[in-house]
Amino acid sequence: MPLTTIDPGAALVVVDLQKGIVSALTDAPVTAAVKQATHLATEFRRHGLPVILVNVTGRAPGRTDTGRAANAAVPPAGWADLIDELDVQPTDHLVTKRRRSAFHDTGLDTLLRDLGVSQVVLTGIATSAGVESTARSASDLGYHVVLATDAMGDPDPESHRHSVERVFPKLGETATTAEIVDMVEATR
Repeated sequence: MPLTTIDPGAALVVVDLQKGIVSALTDAPVTAAVKQATHLATEFRRHGLPVILVNVTGRAPGRTDTGRAANAAVPPAGWADLIDELDVQPTDHLVTKRRRSAFHDTGLDTLLRDLGVSQVVLTGIATSAGVESTARSASDLGYHVVLATDAMGDPDPESHRHSVERVFPKLGETATTAEIVDMVEATR
């Protein structure tokens, strides 16, 4: 579904654009996604819309088929620091998560409701993990969800494609950064 509107109560939620993750994913699609996500953050700030920057410092302890151990090594210092390109501003809201969804046990829902947010625009890495989990939670909580498909990336191109083409249309509206910025400009 194409983007229909930007609510007066819209907020940008940027998922896991942190040094330890972005530095490990140097392919062109991820680099382009970072550029688009930072552009969205700049535009949301310029229009006085909330920007929520999410990093991750942990993960669920359960075993998986991919062999992830519950006692995985501790990430190096600075791993969870947000990337410099985001140009964190004093008006930004920082949320640290320990699971895939930015809503799980973080207070994000309370923060958004306190800010009067009715619509979340999602960007980040990885499309099929943090972004998709956050989109599912946002949808379940009743937010209007917009997924900035060119402002997200995934180390697995097939997983990215599946999320964008098959999952996201069921959770919200998909749009490009340019379409979102144009809509913000038209409604602000």
